[in-house]
Amino acid sequence: MMRFYRALLYLYPAGFREEYRHELCATFAERMREHTGLLAPLFITLAAIGDVVPNALAVHWDILRQDLRYAARSLRRTPGFAITAVVVVALGVGANTAAFSLADFVLLRPLPFPEPDQLVKLRQSAQGGDNELSPAIYRDWKGMTRSVRGMGAYTGRAMNLVGTAEPRRLETIHMTPEVFQLLGVPAFTGRSFVPNDSTNGQVVVLSYPLWQTQFGGDPEIVGSVVRLDGAPYTVIGVMPSSFRFPTRDAEAWTPLLFREDDFTDRTDSYIEGIARLRDGISIEQLRGELAVISARLDQQYPREDEKTGAAVFGLRDQLSERSRMLVLALCGAALCILLLSCANLASLLLARATNRARELAVRAALGAGRERLVRQLVTESVGLAVVGGIVGIAVAMGSVPLLAKLVPTNLPIAEQPSVDLRVLLLAAVLVGVTGLAFGVGPAVGAGRTKALDALREGVRAGGGRTQRTRAALVIIEVAASVVLLISSGLLIRAVLRIQGIDPGFRAENVLTLRTALPRPRYDITARRDQFYSRVLQDVRALPGVQSAAYITGLPMSMRGGIWGAEIVGDMRPAGESNSVSARFLTPQFFATLGIPLRDGRDVAASDTRDNPFVVVVSESFVKRHWPSGGAVGKQIKVADIERTIIGVVGDVRVRGLERPSEPQVYMPASQVADSAFISYPPKDLVVRSASALTGLLPSIRRIVAAADPEQPISNVRLLSEIVGDETASRVTQLRLLGILSLIALLIAGVGIHGLLSYAVSRRSQELGVRRALGEQASSIVRRVLREGMLLTLAGIGIGVVLAYLSARAMGALLFGIQPGDPATFGAAAVLCLMTAIVGCLRPAIRAARVDPIAALRGE
Repeated sequence: MMRFYRALLYLYPAGFREEYRHELCATFAERMREHTGLLAPLFITLAAIGDVVPNALAVHWDILRQDLRYAARSLRRTPGFAITAVVVVALGVGANTAAFSLADFVLLRPLPFPEPDQLVKLRQSAQGGDNELSPAIYRDWKGMTRSVRGMGAYTGRAMNLVGTAEPRRLETIHMTPEVFQLLGVPAFTGRSFVPNDSTNGQVVVLSYPLWQTQFGGDPEIVGSVVRLDGAPYTVIGVMPSSFRFPTRDAEAWTPLLFREDDFTDRTDSYIEGIARLRDGISIEQLRGELAVISARLDQQYPREDEKTGAAVFGLRDQLSERSRMLVLALCGAALCILLLSCANLASLLLARATNRARELAVRAALGAGRERLVRQLVTESVGLAVVGGIVGIAVAMGSVPLLAKLVPTNLPIAEQPSVDLRVLLLAAVLVGVTGLAFGVGPAVGAGRTKALDALREGVRAGGGRTQRTRAALVIIEVAASVVLLISSGLLIRAVLRIQGIDPGFRAENVLTLRTALPRPRYDITARRDQFYSRVLQDVRALPGVQSAAYITGLPMSMRGGIWGAEIVGDMRPAGESNSVSARFLTPQFFATLGIPLRDGRDVAASDTRDNPFVVVVSESFVKRHWPSGGAVGKQIKVADIERTIIGVVGDVRVRGLERPSEPQVYMPASQVADSAFISYPPKDLVVRSASALTGLLPSIRRIVAAADPEQPISNVRLLSEIVGDETASRVTQLRLLGILSLIALLIAGVGIHGLLSYAVSRRSQELGVRRALGEQASSIVRRVLREGMLLTLAGIGIGVVLAYLSARAMGALLFGIQPGDPATFGAAAVLCLMTAIVGCLRPAIRAARVDPIAALRGE
């Protein structure tokens, strides 16, 4: 039992234990002699635990309070050191807390659905990538697949909400009743869809934000009737505030209805599929089953389903590789900052411990044990880390609005990134690692200093080991800063290259807005033409307006609309090589966007259904089929009609600046048959003006309201903003990376300056003797500069290797820039060298000014 009690005494601090161990053991032995009996050992053991544990905690607390008071007094005497250490820790903890909150939100946090890993998206796959499903293929897959519990479909088509204060455009999702059941999220109030809704269709489920903003959170909303696209819809439910599907922008959901005619054209792809896997079934197994089904359908429909497969992926897997890499690159940069912060903090603590060697020696001579001294220094380092961590967390919380701009819109999560409990736990771990792991080493090293050596007059404490350790830390700092500088430089070059790509049109001074005409009121082509003509006539008459037109969808805003086109007289079957990006438009569109007309003419107001069907094609379409030219007058079949080519225009980047686009074809809106392509008529108005664009908007609103009082205006943007959005997330990312890179460079420069300043102060007597023996000041300056440059070059060498490996890993973000781009690597190395030179100059000048007489007197 005495052995147990001696082990229990290890709960006390070592100093206390050494001083009182014999007395405590004697008291415990006396207690054992006084108590006898069968249960005496149990009572004695419990009494010992009840005595030692609270007393040990009290002793530790008393010592901690003493250490905290002494640490506070000590740090108040050196405010420069304290502020520097807090800032360094705040940078490391803040950057990593913010980066992890974004990575957790985008990549790790479970989606707000039951068993989200079982939910998969379904699309068609072909040689050109994946695409939406056609109703016919969706029906076949649903009937033939056995690996899923159920399958549903949805498509996005905004609708006009009318009858309220003013018309409003709603981002509406049309989906089959199975989708709500597959997602497994019940309505907040009311209900979601049931199978009968697929035949009725005149019901709507509202999102929580729409219910609050548009209807004031009316508790009696269920059962009321709203007008969407002029038709009455009964509100049957409101979804919870956390529900978003399929994107964060969804505002309402209506049933997706299929008519028998919808299943006739197997190439009419416009719906997305979703399914829930059966228990024990993996995504790979479902892919295998759908591959077999697709092969069977390919044989059954050799023309329509040729080379068409199935693409299956999880809901979070729909994030592009570029989005993932941007988040991971930011996390990597934050880790570099943490490494720099920890190295710099360790270097600061080493220097502080060395400078306090005489103080610690005095305390040791007065009876303070080594454990007590180490504990005091660790308390200071942890205290600094805690304060810095608090500041860093505050900075991270303030950066949340900026981080929200990096969240992909196709992520079905309602919330924004936040510093929640998970993120705070990570921050606490970072603070602990920073304070303990990088504070214990310097503290232990200081505790090893012999009191006699530290007290000797004229002898500097902290020998070569401290200097070598700090030199290694500086090399690490330089290497990490080089990695950040090169990574940021490569990404900057990639963005500049993307921004330098010609989109095929002139985006300056062009205002865009959407007036999507509702069904069924505008199913008749003549009625749409009447609306277009009236609006365009009045808009073109506005002061400063140079031209205006309507189109189905703006480039880079509407990236789809990929149809098949056949060359009349060409007997080869249509395949991927004949895919085109198709749009319907009104006259003056090419002039409004500055798309050059290479041959022939533009569409005209006379191009109606009473005249021959015509089409304008892009240069790439001509090069594909008539390399020698002469396309005007040829005929192609597109949108189910044979049309004569009347003009050739320049190519446009429809799918964005980073992705090549299919050739474009443009057809007159007046030649669309009634009730045909009812989801594809022109809806985007483009206006080029020589005057201020924002001043046109009130006038355009009045013109649209005069043409149709129930027609809302939405998506009001400058065309230059749409083009700018192509690199907006990259630019935001680069701003963050640029800030982190500059911080890293500054930390590395400060580290070099601190190391050399410490070396000069430690070697002041040696330098004074050298001056007394005739060495020139310039020689001493060169000596100090050489020492700093050698460390810098070593760090640059290591950093260049690591940066090259990092660049290869993020190749998806570089857009053709080589991972080993010499200009970027060279610029980063030069910038780092210049920073190092600045950091070396002051210590070098200080070394040259050492007074040789004072140095000799010290000797």
